[in-house]
Amino acid sequence: MRYLIIGGAGIFAIHTIKEILSHKETSKVLSIGRNPQRSNAFTLGVGDGDDRYSYRQMHLKFEIDFLTDLIDEFKPDFIVNFAALAYATSWHKSSRYYDTNVTAVSQLCEFLYDKKYLKQFLQIGSSEIYGPYDFPAKEDEKPNPTSPYAISKLAADYHMLSLYNRLGFPTNIIRPCNCYGSGQLLYRLVPKALLYGITNQKFPLEGGGQAKKSYMHATDLARAIYMILHSNKLGKVYNAGVEKPSTIKKITETIASHLKIKFEDFIIDAKAREAEDSQYWIDSSLIKKDIGWEPKISLEEGVEETANWVIKNKEELLKEPFTFTLRA
Repeated sequence: MRYLIIGGAGIFAIHTIKEILSHKETSKVLSIGRNPQRSNAFTLGVGDGDDRYSYRQMHLKFEIDFLTDLIDEFKPDFIVNFAALAYATSWHKSSRYYDTNVTAVSQLCEFLYDKKYLKQFLQIGSSEIYGPYDFPAKEDEKPNPTSPYAISKLAADYHMLSLYNRLGFPTNIIRPCNCYGSGQLLYRLVPKALLYGITNQKFPLEGGGQAKKSYMHATDLARAIYMILHSNKLGKVYNAGVEKPSTIKKITETIASHLKIKFEDFIIDAKAREAEDSQYWIDSSLIKKDIGWEPKISLEEGVEETANWVIKNKEELLKEPFTFTLRA
């Protein structure tokens, strides 16, 4: 089986590639990312010494012609699209989010309409399309996206489903909750808080940490993706997340507990994020019913895995920015 991973330099793609390479049926994995491949601290050494794996720098939006040429040469059985602009500041430069998250995806899929070698195109969606429900949202719940980013992800989902319903395009969509794990960039909650704690810095807890989010380890997401690819089902939307959300304060308390530091000594109050949704909560019963997936890694286990990575790579991580910079 041959796999093409788009947005392959991102950490959730890295964990997915690791899962795919663990299966003997995998013959090739070609990873495409907009940036040069980074150091082992961020690639986790995945694919090193494995001749089934290769990485190519290529931009989904601005080098779509090169990408389509490469796809026709590679002839993948499966394509997984992680590529997206994803951050809470999508009200600024919103067109960039639509360029990547909607327009580029539609261009790519139009090229793929008649490609008989393609068994499945799996679009990585987002649970943010549901908005701040106070109960676990199922896949058929009315969407309520509250940011340009979430709107762009919902538009891509609708586009993919229209292709399946009208043209029989072989697609599925997974909408994961927030994920974390080793290799994640330092502007994200879990690795940032861990590095602050390990280096005796006070962590800025935005809005008292009252917002509720569902956090799942990247390894669980990778298993869900692999299982969907091999489920023999098409035209499906699957939520994938933990059973209940936790407050950001609770997640930060778990991190402080793991590091054996007092929570009160660890955090400092910070202004709440502008226009942040109060809660994300999804119902993942459908994916469990259809293909038998459910998360296995507890928050405590996931924090330990990520902490070990932070400790191992501390000096390199301290050179990394703690803030998000928007790029095309």
